[in-house]
Amino acid sequence: MQVSGDSKKPTSVVTGGAGFLGSHLSDRLLSEGHRVIAIDNLITGSRDNVAHLADHPDFRLIVHNVTEYISVDEAVDFVFHFASPASPVDYLELPIQTLKVGSLGTHNALGLAKDKGATFLLASTSEVYGDPLIHPQTEDYWGNVNPIGPRGVYDEAKRFAEAITMAYHRTHGVDTKIVRIFNTYGPRMRLRDGRVVPAFIGQALEGSSITVFGDGSQTRSFCYVSDLVDGIFRLSQSETHEPVNIGNPREMSILEFAEKITELIDTGSTIEFRPLPEDDPKVRQPNISRAEEILNWQPQVPFEEGIVETIGYFRKKTGN
Repeated sequence: MQVSGDSKKPTSVVTGGAGFLGSHLSDRLLSEGHRVIAIDNLITGSRDNVAHLADHPDFRLIVHNVTEYISVDEAVDFVFHFASPASPVDYLELPIQTLKVGSLGTHNALGLAKDKGATFLLASTSEVYGDPLIHPQTEDYWGNVNPIGPRGVYDEAKRFAEAITMAYHRTHGVDTKIVRIFNTYGPRMRLRDGRVVPAFIGQALEGSSITVFGDGSQTRSFCYVSDLVDGIFRLSQSETHEPVNIGNPREMSILEFAEKITELIDTGSTIEFRPLPEDDPKVRQPNISRAEEILNWQPQVPFEEGIVETIGYFRKKTGN
C-alpha cells in the first residue's frame, strides 16, 4: 500500500481513521491545517463516518489492514494509531484480529513513525487498569487484568502496545505519546457495538427493556468525544512521553445512567437486570491531574449536553 503527495502542511496518518474516534480526530486535524491520510480496513469502521470528508482536498481514505506492512511514499509528521476493535461485542467476536492489531499493527505503525521521523501517538485505554484495585485510576497504577479471560484479548493487546511504544521511544528515540482513553461517547458510535451508551439509547428509542448487567452499581465516567479529541491533540503537541489519562472524572453508576436515558427518551422502557459479564470492571474513573498539569486540559461538555447531542444523532440514524 503506497500513497504519495507533496504539501507544506503537516501530514498525519490516522490508523482506524474511519472509526468513531478516528473520524472525529481526522476532523480536528483537518481543522488544525493538517493533511490527513486515514487508513482503515473497515472491519469495525465505516465509510459513512468520513463521507463528509470525501471531497476534502486534504483528506484521503486508504482501505488497508495495518497488521500488514504500511508504506507511505511521502513525508509524515504524525502517526496516530487508533486502529482496533474497541467494544466488548467487537473484541469478543474478533479476538485474534484484536490481538494482531494491538501487536503487529502497533509494530507497523511505529515502524512508519520511525522511518519518517514522525511523532507517534498510541490510543491506549483505561482497560489497561482492568478491574482496578485503586480508585480513581492514576497513570502510575499498573492494573488488575486477567490475561486469559475473555476481555484479556483487548486489555493485553493494549498493554503490549504501550510496552512496544515505550521500547521504540527508549531504543530508537521515536517521539511517542500514549493516551489512556476512558469511556467516550458521541455521534458516529455504532448503534449495536455493545457499549453502554449506544445500547441504552437504542433500546430506549425502540421502547424495549434497557438491559443493566449486575445490580447496576458498577460505575463509568463518560467523556464527550470533542473533549477527548481536544485532549489527544494537545497531547500530540506536548513534550511528554508518559501515559496520560483523558476522560471525564464525573462518575456515575450504570443504573443512574439507565435512569437518565429513560428520562430523556420517554418511550416507556423498563430496566431489566442480567448477570454481570466475566471480568467486567466494578469502577472506572480517571484521575486527570496529569492532563490538567501537562496539557492544561479539562473536559468542557456537560454530560447532559453531550448525551442530548448523541440521542439526536441516533434518532436521525434510526428514524425513531
